[in-house]
Amino acid sequence: MGIFEEKLEKAETAFNFEDVILLPGFSQIEPREIDLKTSFSKNIPINIPFVSSPMDTVTESEMAIALARHGGIGVVHRNCTAEEELEMVKAVKRAESFIIRDVITINKEATVGEAAEIMRRHKISGLPVVENNRLIGIITGRDVRFTNPSIKVEEAMTRDVVVASPSVTPEEAVELMKRHRVEKLPVVDDNKRLVGLITYKDVALRGEYKEATRDSEGRLRVAAAVSPFDVDRARMLAKHADALVIDVAHFHNRNVIEATRKLVKEVDVDIVVGSLGTKQGVLDSVSRIESVSGLRIGIGSGSACITTEITRAGAPTLFAVAQAADALEELGLKIPVIADGGVRNPGDVALAIALGASCAMLGYVLAGCKESPSPMTIINGKYFKLHRGMGSQPARQKRMALDRYATLAKEIPEGTEIWVPYRGDVASVISEFTAGIRAAMGYAGASNIEELKKKGRIAKIVSRRDRSQASPSIIL
Repeated sequence: MGIFEEKLEKAETAFNFEDVILLPGFSQIEPREIDLKTSFSKNIPINIPFVSSPMDTVTESEMAIALARHGGIGVVHRNCTAEEELEMVKAVKRAESFIIRDVITINKEATVGEAAEIMRRHKISGLPVVENNRLIGIITGRDVRFTNPSIKVEEAMTRDVVVASPSVTPEEAVELMKRHRVEKLPVVDDNKRLVGLITYKDVALRGEYKEATRDSEGRLRVAAAVSPFDVDRARMLAKHADALVIDVAHFHNRNVIEATRKLVKEVDVDIVVGSLGTKQGVLDSVSRIESVSGLRIGIGSGSACITTEITRAGAPTLFAVAQAADALEELGLKIPVIADGGVRNPGDVALAIALGASCAMLGYVLAGCKESPSPMTIINGKYFKLHRGMGSQPARQKRMALDRYATLAKEIPEGTEIWVPYRGDVASVISEFTAGIRAAMGYAGASNIEELKKKGRIAKIVSRRDRSQASPSIIL
């Protein structure tokens, strides 16, 4: 046998969602009783196994907020300036928290018109007025609405401000706001220095979204995509984001691995690496980087990705997940695996988990939601939203114009633009997907994610062509 014939003979079988099926098993649990809690990264638990993709037609602050409220986590894209990405991350952290620490303030010498513009830009309804970081008043939307925009904030603000101490409880805060009929409660220390802000809306939302993914301070969690070569952006984002996701098409690359190895020493948050597609890629990456908190797995399977079509190179998501799980088992490590690429329905997520994934990254599915930043159009009387791969020509051009670390290492686009059907709000899609994955796990007899990994059995689907070869017809 020649060397090339032997190479073909020993070739692995690369399979994906359409090639296998989850087998039913003995079940003692009803779908409604199934626990979907899992992990996004080593230090970030999530309540549902769904992560939004860092694509500029999928995840900005609105999507990340919506997904975190329902128990998942969003990864904000990096196809923008570092400052814009930081503002999106901050918007998620400000969206809900008991005490907002990153408070937007104004000084007394500013004009009412400037205050109104700040409120409009940040979508908030009030600003504490500070002098040398000490609280001297508060100005709200009601104060500026019918006031001459040219006068100073000092003349329009409320001076007698109801405040709370840093030790206040949610119950005490609500009681204070109800008693004084205010919706904002500045938090000050013994020296009247402003240390935070409590809003009635945030306290109320904590009760409404009981399964939300929150940090230790009650704020929604969010991750941010970064280039491994942009240390400045990573440092900036790490001060606010809960995790950083290394966002490259092919992580199994000496320069990328070395840059990431240095980057993890510069920041103090979880680092998710990827994309990876083979067992050797995972082994090399994890062994050379001091702290890997998560793995993004799958190359070339995304609905708007044409890498495999153009280059005939890739690692289908389900095959790649199995490869990663085997690598981690060999190393004796427990690192969450994120299945990324080509997920279209809840069954795909169940298959990925059965082969070792902890959660799945959704791009195509969420691009059609109301909360995605992509534009909408009407085609033949039906609504559609634009979805594009980050390797598409328009996305590449935008990245080159905004990111000084962006380089076109490849001269050919590996993504495309498509119009996806409008699916409504994220809440509806998540409800559909959680119900679907619980049903799939019920068939498999698994009561939680870890059990599905252990008990989930997979069968190969034999195509018509394969069946004819396996059982050839006899012609008389």
